[in-house]
Amino acid sequence: MHGRVARVTALLAAVLLASSAAAQPWKSCDGASGNYAAGSAYANNTQQLILDLQTNASASPAYFASGSVGAGTAAVVYGLMICRGDVSTNDCFDCGTRAWQDAQPLCNRTRDAALVYNQCYVRVAATNFLASPNNTGMVSVVGGATIPGGVDVAAYDAALRRLLNATAQYAVDSSSAPSSASPRLYFAAGQLVGLDPRVPNIWSLAQCAGDLAPAQCRRCLDDLMALWWNGSGFKPDGASGRFAGSRCNLRSDLGDKFYTNSPMVKLQMNGEVVVPAPAPSTAGKNNSEGKLFGIILPIVFVVVVTAIALYVCKKRRSQGIKLPHGTHTVEDFGSIKSTLLSLSSLQVATNNFDESNKLGEGGFGVVYKGDLSGQEVAVKRMSKGSGQGLEELKNELVLVAKLHHKNLVRLEGFCLEEGERLLVYEYMPNKSLDTILFDPEEKIQLDWRKRFNIIEGVARGLQYLHEESQKKIIHRDMKASNVLLDADMNPKIGDFGLARLFGQDQTRDVTKHIVGTFGYMSPEYVMRGQFSTKSDVFSFGILVIEIVTGRRNTGHYFYDEQNEDIISLVWRHWTEGTIAEMIDDSLGRNYSETEVLKCVNIGLLCLQQSPMDRPTMSDVMVMLSGDDTSSLPPAARPTFFLDRSTGYSYNSCTITHLSAR
Repeated sequence: MHGRVARVTALLAAVLLASSAAAQPWKSCDGASGNYAAGSAYANNTQQLILDLQTNASASPAYFASGSVGAGTAAVVYGLMICRGDVSTNDCFDCGTRAWQDAQPLCNRTRDAALVYNQCYVRVAATNFLASPNNTGMVSVVGGATIPGGVDVAAYDAALRRLLNATAQYAVDSSSAPSSASPRLYFAAGQLVGLDPRVPNIWSLAQCAGDLAPAQCRRCLDDLMALWWNGSGFKPDGASGRFAGSRCNLRSDLGDKFYTNSPMVKLQMNGEVVVPAPAPSTAGKNNSEGKLFGIILPIVFVVVVTAIALYVCKKRRSQGIKLPHGTHTVEDFGSIKSTLLSLSSLQVATNNFDESNKLGEGGFGVVYKGDLSGQEVAVKRMSKGSGQGLEELKNELVLVAKLHHKNLVRLEGFCLEEGERLLVYEYMPNKSLDTILFDPEEKIQLDWRKRFNIIEGVARGLQYLHEESQKKIIHRDMKASNVLLDADMNPKIGDFGLARLFGQDQTRDVTKHIVGTFGYMSPEYVMRGQFSTKSDVFSFGILVIEIVTGRRNTGHYFYDEQNEDIISLVWRHWTEGTIAEMIDDSLGRNYSETEVLKCVNIGLLCLQQSPMDRPTMSDVMVMLSGDDTSSLPPAARPTFFLDRSTGYSYNSCTITHLSAR
């Protein structure tokens, strides 16, 4: 070891003489982990580990290395190094040299230190953070760039969201490894052009540690995007910033490009089209093996996807089911990058679909809780022989595979074997919103802060579907039972079986087959079959009123001697200035009156008769984040089409009751 240290010390001297003005790294030094003494066994192990990481990361096709030194002793050190995916081998090695020099003095010999450079990320710690996919040891950096004056900040933010999401997805989709035991290169760089003449270029970067599974990488990047926009006040006016952690990192900047290769993802604002470029290069490395896989893997993927599509078509024909026109093409199946799971694995996960694991039942099948290799999942099993169930599965499979957002339920995989049609989702321990909100005892869990967070989260998810996903998507069945809650009561929209995918130039469509849930459907949809993003906005308005009042909105549910439905009742109290009488009693007085009034106002605006008078979900997000309720537009009398006297027929509508996913 001493010989290697001497060689590196000599190299350091040369580097420091040549570039004495080199900038120090950004750092995260966890003082709670304690400090170690100079020359101690822990200090020596730290130095040795960084040298090992430096050698291994610069030689790895994934530009990644992890490991430990001092196993079985009190001085064991765990570490990880990730080099930026476009740097050369020499640059990666040199970055490790700087980390070797900086780790001890910059963090005052704390046992948990993370260093972030332009070319790499290095972390060493006394605890085994490598055993967890959690993105600990994180450093946030606010860049110096600001949005030029006169540029629409909301438009900039929306464009940046799309760019970061597309970059993250490409990093996951383009990853490959020589074998299942080898690390993967998760790396993508992006560029956005054409937003505004004053904003020539916006650059982005996404990368994960090479030992993560693809789903874990995507989840890690999604969490960073959530922090970027919603957490800890980091968002630097949407212009320039960086999150770097031990499992993944995300970066964006305005102005000069901060990476060396060509962008893999290019977002063109004139058509809002994500254009993937060739797979990432590994400059300065012997990448013949990578090129070989770059040729073979796309071919294998096309064969697999084609086989899946042909299999589905064959099953349709064998069951006498016609392929629908104007919905999904074979090319749509190319977006399916989820894991194709075996039936046997899901039978084991659910104890052969045992009744004790049943979470809920809907119009198209049953949902079971499962344990898939240590991960809790919800397995949606379509009813056999149901043509409508097969159509729902295809919708969910094709649509949800395209979607990645913290407020949408994540698809983990699917199975099409022996007549079974199975979708596997992340497990949501707090079930669906309706099971808590409308239960007199359970609803006590939902204080006002949680309810407002649910309203915001659902709005954010719908905004993504309508405006930020690669293709515009109308959910068409937005209701309380399709809002699922995680362990922290954060909302995620689920059940995309009735969703409809729109082209970017489409604003509305007409159908002869009315599907959805009684009480949540907009009047133009029920009466004329017209649906658009404003149909989802209407359903969202119903949901907001339900969350504030704690009462269901259904056509047969009327209140007091005046025979009023819940929306009529809320409107009457709103106009009389007595809306406090409609607030859920379980909240007591523990709520923000300003926020409650704002939510009721927004809910009523979403329920306007004409779709043109309803806000977009972007408008809703702006109103929810604002503090001045006096600036909200006044709502006109909302649409009442649920009265018994109307006589409308809902024979083709469906009501789905699910207690969980």
